[in-house]
Amino acid sequence: MSKRREAGAADESSQPQEHTKSRLLVGIVSTLLGAIAWGFSGTCVQYLFAATQMDALLLTTIRQLGAGLVFLAVLLLRDRATLVRMASDKDTILRLAVFGSCGLFLNSTLYALTIKYTNAGTATVLQSLNIVMALAVTCLIARRLPRRLETAALACALAATLLIATHGDFGQLYLPAQGLAFGLATAAAATFYTMYPRPLFQRWGSFAVTGLGMLVGGLTGLVTCGATGVFARGLPSLDVASTAVLAVAVLVGTFGAYGLFLHGISIVGPVAGNMLGAAEPVSATVISALWLATPFAWADWAGLALMVATIVLIAQQR
Repeated sequence: MSKRREAGAADESSQPQEHTKSRLLVGIVSTLLGAIAWGFSGTCVQYLFAATQMDALLLTTIRQLGAGLVFLAVLLLRDRATLVRMASDKDTILRLAVFGSCGLFLNSTLYALTIKYTNAGTATVLQSLNIVMALAVTCLIARRLPRRLETAALACALAATLLIATHGDFGQLYLPAQGLAFGLATAAAATFYTMYPRPLFQRWGSFAVTGLGMLVGGLTGLVTCGATGVFARGLPSLDVASTAVLAVAVLVGTFGAYGLFLHGISIVGPVAGNMLGAAEPVSATVISALWLATPFAWADWAGLALMVATIVLIAQQR
């Protein structure tokens, strides 16, 4: 009888541990899939530029507005009360407007322009500099110097950028100047949209804030396209393949990527999330090379490896 009791107690004690392990596995898989989907979305953008010559502003508007509407539909079904409370809070509305327009929309537009002048893999690696920029901002706010591992990460990031921009020939710029400039601006915008909404995330949750911010970004895109004459120039004609890729970019590369990554981060935490997020530049580079046959030199792959090392080093410090 005592052995049975001991066996039963052991089974009961193992159940919470198994539940924790399975939940952690779900978090890891979700984070990885989200990062991979982000990288995949960059390749979709590269394909659409080549196949349709679509304007970067228009493409960003379609992606953000489409994903924002999907987010809104999910929120209406799952958490309508939160939406009502958010809509009645003036400070929240103002912050969402800034987050969506100056954060998500600006970042996505600059990212698309970087892809236009370079390629999906290079654009995603350059955007990963946002982690280094966020570190610099954190050090300035805390009035401290970077720690040892952080200094090593900064050195890796600088070396990665130099390799990608010059291909090892430091006397000339290999990337188009516009591509490098847009890439650095993309990283700065990504730094803003990841740091600015933290109070909103704490109050309302990341899913609702990201979804409504993306909807605001899409509406900002509509206004911007109208003001800059994008609509007046006419919409590009899409064949079946381009339409399918655009739909996938909205559902998988935007809504799915944000939803999966944020869900994974809520389980595994920010440290592991940053390390798993290194899959984004890897996936963008590999998918672009395999799908679109984008040529990458040794310097591109070396820069990618150094950027992944940067992410891992900074994540170790958090």
